[in-house]
Amino acid sequence: MKLKFLIIFTVAANMFLAGCGYDNFDAPELTLSGRVVYQGNTVSVRNNGPQLELWQDGFPLRSVINVFMNQDGTFSAKLFAGQYKLVRRADAPWLQQATDTIRVNLTANTNLDVPVTPYFTITGESFQKSGDNIIAKLVVNKVVQTANLEFVRLYLGKSILTDHVQYDVRVGANLSNVVLGQQIEIPSGALPDNLKSLDYVYARLGVKSTSAGEYYYTQVQKIALK
Repeated sequence: MKLKFLIIFTVAANMFLAGCGYDNFDAPELTLSGRVVYQGNTVSVRNNGPQLELWQDGFPLRSVINVFMNQDGTFSAKLFAGQYKLVRRADAPWLQQATDTIRVNLTANTNLDVPVTPYFTITGESFQKSGDNIIAKLVVNKVVQTANLEFVRLYLGKSILTDHVQYDVRVGANLSNVVLGQQIEIPSGALPDNLKSLDYVYARLGVKSTSAGEYYYTQVQKIALK
């Protein structure tokens, strides 16, 4: 009986110490941050939509570290020091890269620009209130010459996190009126009652290629209504 008790006590003690060991593992202390860019400009996206992938070298059982992007095109991840491979995933508003892997040797806090090639971009965007209407002006540019245009849309919302998933108003441009490289307008039409009563709304524009599941966006802008 004493031997049995001793064995049980020893096993329990070992499990307790092992648990303490797990609890005492150091948390990652280094930060890899950066932004996704095209020609030096940040590429805006849907918040927590497009992702980057990180893989750490030197481990036989590797698992992916998914890095979600903020809507302004920035990202940040807490990591241990080491050699990493950063992968630009294809399910995004940019062309899959011929070499989609960027090697990162993380020895200190690091800031990194990740270059991509969007299918389309939007430039020269502006928003103007006219009565109960918001008029957006923009220029759609084709970057990948084989890309086909699917949607050009204006989004309005109560939240700063406004995109094709979360919005209050969505208005699409007539693609037959879209001339690439030339300014076009998208009027919102009369704002709904739930927006008209507000002091301001958030607005952004998005363009989508038939080759992508995500939009290339402009930065969110705050539009005063009163």
